Amino acid sequence: MRSAIAFLTAVGRSEAPGPTTLDWFPLVGALLGAALGGVWWAAGQAWTPAVAAAIVVALDFGLTGLLHLDGLVDSADGLLPPLDRHRRLEVMAAPDCGAFGVGAAGAVLLLRWAALASASRTRGFLLLAGLWCLSRTLIAVVARTQPYARPAGGLASAFSGPTRWPALAGGALAALALCAAWRIGPGLAGAGAAILSGTLVVVLARRRIGGYTGDVLGATAMVAETTGLLVGAARW
Repeated sequence: MRSAIAFLTAVGRSEAPGPTTLDWFPLVGALLGAALGGVWWAAGQAWTPAVAAAIVVALDFGLTGLLHLDGLVDSADGLLPPLDRHRRLEVMAAPDCGAFGVGAAGAVLLLRWAALASASRTRGFLLLAGLWCLSRTLIAVVARTQPYARPAGGLASAFSGPTRWPALAGGALAALALCAAWRIGPGLAGAGAAILSGTLVVVLARRRIGGYTGDVLGATAMVAETTGLLVGAARW
């Protein structure tokens, strides 16, 4: 639990992650989403929906230390341009940011803000808890079931280990229950869209670099959460 909190958030002491760290990803995601949902509701009492949404987006990035946004940027720079596999991995490991990464980050920031500004904040902590739990469950599933794309090293390589299906299934069921408790139709539709979009990121990575990296895990979480928010905020 401590290592999962240290890895996924900017809170707590640094702990070396290991294979069992993944078992706690869904719970940490749910707690993080619930906290953001509480701030979303409280900020909406003092400011307009647009300002409240901006506060939540900024706080999310602050609490996660921009970990997943960095993964999205690096993945966009490496996976989207026409490059060979070796060059894609080099680009994803580089510290700089290219046009693809800037575009992806800008689009995701705008979409997350717009979705939060227009979605219902009533029991909104349930929606965010469910989607954030689901995105971290997806990370754990990918790390347990997909090949690691780099030959050796890399932060995500510490997660290698046997698949622990009860923990992953429990995280998925909890995420779906939280989304349904928010609003059963929109909530479950948002969860389904999150799973689909996150899976598409993994499929793209598998085709272009042969598996996942830590950046791919971050991109999967960001895309899944953003898509889930957009579908949940639709005019149902």
